[in-house]
Amino acid sequence: MSEYKYKRVLLKLSGEALMGGKDFGIDESVPQLIAKGIKPAHDAGVDIAVVVGGGNIFRGLTGAAAGMDRAQADNMGMLATVINSLSLQDTFEKAGMDCRVMSAIEMHAVSETYIRRRAIRHLEKGRITIFAAGTGNPYFTTDTAAALRACEIGADVLMKATKVDGIYDMDPVTHPEAKKFDTITYSEVLTRNLQVMDSTATALCKDNHMPIMVFNLEGDNAFDRALRGEPVGTTVVESEE
Repeated sequence: MSEYKYKRVLLKLSGEALMGGKDFGIDESVPQLIAKGIKPAHDAGVDIAVVVGGGNIFRGLTGAAAGMDRAQADNMGMLATVINSLSLQDTFEKAGMDCRVMSAIEMHAVSETYIRRRAIRHLEKGRITIFAAGTGNPYFTTDTAAALRACEIGADVLMKATKVDGIYDMDPVTHPEAKKFDTITYSEVLTRNLQVMDSTATALCKDNHMPIMVFNLEGDNAFDRALRGEPVGTTVVESEE
């Protein structure tokens, strides 16, 4: 445990990441890769919490843009995150990691209701804790839910897994000359509108001094290396040293 810089982390995953090569739903190989990536740290005693989006099944903003009531569309999106959370739980448990799903929307038959002190107790007992159904409220993204839960559980860092290996000043896919940041401040992320997370989530992390680490989970032992403090991805901090 001593070799890890971070002892309690919240990992934010996108729903789209679970699609893998599919156009919809869950590619079963993706949760298996995620489980393989986090198991060494879990077995070493790092407290791991997870928030996953639901965009591979239903996205509230897309439904609202198509004419649905925004609150209703967001409720559907939150339920999609529960499906993804249950999939991750099944995979993690099959990989030998004890896991709990805690939902912000009560659904006792498939998950526990989110209670902050109970969630912390699960983490203390070495259980991966997956926070489902966002914040339980429409108009808030799962990015904001991740920031909120990270602050509530006293995480050392919020780790956001993306398709790229950090934060760039431009889209590196369309701009090969894009510059990658090793560290960047919350204020600069907001001023530049870099879309690391939505502005509400970034501001919440800024107000509560919660570091945000953006990295590519598919990199070689990326999660484990990031926990050890190696220069993986980009870290958003209060001020650059």
